[in-house]
Amino acid sequence: MSLRQSTVYQNDIDSVLADSNINWNALNGKKMLITGASGLIGGLLVSCLVCGNQRGLFDCEIYALARNEEKARKLFGDDFNSVHWLFSDVEDVDLSDIKLDYIIHAASPTSSKGFVEKPVEVLEAGILGTRNLLEQVAKQGIEKFVYLSTMEVYGAHQGDEKVTEDTQLSVDSAVVRNCYPISKIVAENLCVSYFSEYGVPISIARLTQTFGPGVAYDDGRVFAEFARCAIEKRDILLKTEGKTKRNYLYTADAARAIFTLLLTKDSDGEIYNVANEDTYCSIKEMAELVCGLYGGSVGFDLSQDTSAFAPTLCMNLSCEKIHKLGWKAETSLEKMYRNLIEYVCVRG
Repeated sequence: MSLRQSTVYQNDIDSVLADSNINWNALNGKKMLITGASGLIGGLLVSCLVCGNQRGLFDCEIYALARNEEKARKLFGDDFNSVHWLFSDVEDVDLSDIKLDYIIHAASPTSSKGFVEKPVEVLEAGILGTRNLLEQVAKQGIEKFVYLSTMEVYGAHQGDEKVTEDTQLSVDSAVVRNCYPISKIVAENLCVSYFSEYGVPISIARLTQTFGPGVAYDDGRVFAEFARCAIEKRDILLKTEGKTKRNYLYTADAARAIFTLLLTKDSDGEIYNVANEDTYCSIKEMAELVCGLYGGSVGFDLSQDTSAFAPTLCMNLSCEKIHKLGWKAETSLEKMYRNLIEYVCVRG
């Protein structure tokens, strides 16, 4: 089953395209590249663009970068041929034959296990890949480059006070797993440096943990494990004390935020937190919410190696800055889980 054969996934596309705050007309006659196009967020962005073209909401040429053609064909089904595909690592992709107007750089490793086992590759993809894209668009010119970063750049923040874009970043460079947030910090600085020195118009979105329809059943992140427990009628066994607290973000809300930044001139050169502030809770509280919805209980198994896990933190992101652009998250944590589980159960 391709992505758009899922009703809940198509509903998400519809909700993104219905956002009247986004200047969709600005896409007419433009060429757009999405990197990480077979990933969770990149896949939804591509699907929205394909659907928008089909409905006549706008008319743009869609270019998509991915590494695995077989995976892309399976995900996009009949929509595959509506896109110009580039199959390459982001560090190596050559854009010299394409005069692009917009880029959304969504390509990124997401596996905590990979951060520990392949830290060099994580750094290379994050830093060299971003530099490769920026270097090429600096020579060609571009209307906007949106870079997807992460809340992890703030480090192991403690306390429930709001974290703003001006909050000091604090990441321990001696911790191997921090290859991921460090690669994001360096890539962010590359973005603002190319904006300052070469005038490349960039916006940076620091996303909190994001999920919804499109998540693979075997995704290793904690929200996906909770969903599997619900589907398989298993109790949730936490591998930590579950004290980490953060906000969450629904995929369709993330897509609306990204398109808002892409098509808003006032966002040039700026960094924005993107989260649903109302979802702030601990991992244990989120586990209890899922059990309350689908049954089961929450227990603990603290015997396993947790070296691949992010440190215990409190990440209560303030989104006041992006709210001023007219964007606000709409989807509750409960609805996020209901839609994710419906998608997984139908997709199989």
